[in-house]
Amino acid sequence: MDNQLWLYLIIFLGGVVLAVLVLQLWRVIEHRWKEKKEMTSRISIEDTLKHFYHCERNQETPLPESVAGILRTSVADATDVLTEMERHQLISRAGNRWQLTDSGRDYALQVIRAHRLWERYLADQTGFPESEWHTQSDKLEHKLSHEETEALANRLGHPRFDPHGDPIPTADGRLPEAKHISLAALPVEQPAEVVHLEDEPEAIYRQLGEHGIHLGTVLRVLRRGDDGIEVWLPSGTVQLTTAQAANVSVEPIAESEIVLPEPTVPLSALKPGEQGRVVNISPACKGAERRRMMDLGIVPGTIIKAEMVSPSGDPTAYLIRGALIALRREQASLINVSRNLTPATEQTPSQNEVTA
Repeated sequence: MDNQLWLYLIIFLGGVVLAVLVLQLWRVIEHRWKEKKEMTSRISIEDTLKHFYHCERNQETPLPESVAGILRTSVADATDVLTEMERHQLISRAGNRWQLTDSGRDYALQVIRAHRLWERYLADQTGFPESEWHTQSDKLEHKLSHEETEALANRLGHPRFDPHGDPIPTADGRLPEAKHISLAALPVEQPAEVVHLEDEPEAIYRQLGEHGIHLGTVLRVLRRGDDGIEVWLPSGTVQLTTAQAANVSVEPIAESEIVLPEPTVPLSALKPGEQGRVVNISPACKGAERRRMMDLGIVPGTIIKAEMVSPSGDPTAYLIRGALIALRREQASLINVSRNLTPATEQTPSQNEVTA
């Protein structure tokens, strides 16, 4: 009988322990479910705030249908999000028309600030490819508190622009006014400098880079027609579609401000025994790879000598500041050098090179 009592007691205690474990597990699951639900709601609201802000800037009217498109959900669910935002006084409604309240506009600018700071961080301090900066920042922008956003800004040295040339809203919610125009509206023969490249759609952004159009590029429109525009670049002329030109913002400059680049060849064009003086690193080289090159001493004015090519033809060993360094052809093609080793004027790194 005593043995039976002990058995019942063990079974009872085992059931109690199991019940406690199940209860704790349920609480963990419930907590994570609530966190996920809250984050999903936050993302929907913040993405909608950005949409409202961009509509406001472009003098467009946000609609439940446009919100549904941004959130990739149904119009009914988008309307629920709008109702929730109205309840929190982030937007207000007059009839069927919604608009941002002052607090909603401030919130939207904080989200945009976090997004553009993340893009700056990914471009300058990570190895993420350029094609992923926007997508990754869209995810990360929702995870920062106000304090964490300011800590990131401080770490980056409080940059004024993101990698695409967009101004970063200040901590107190001010967005500097852009003073540029679309390349599509630039008068024929008017010199201009590229100050912003729209990163969406991604395909057009990539095509512009392939054409050699980057921030700081000097150009002019040679001809405008129904099929697009013909554009002069220091490297030659390119044909752009209307859609491509619309994604390029420029600032007109005086004819006297045009500085033609020094004739260069890619470092990969040097044969063993030949030397070249670094003129610049291609704007297509960004982030961690650009910093690595500069850490190796590849800055304007450095003399580089091609020493030997591997038996397979790639990589090539280059003598850089007394060190023998192997670079793949893909890397060497991003370094522009001059065969003239004695420039007429002293070569010093530009501000862009120093802060890249």
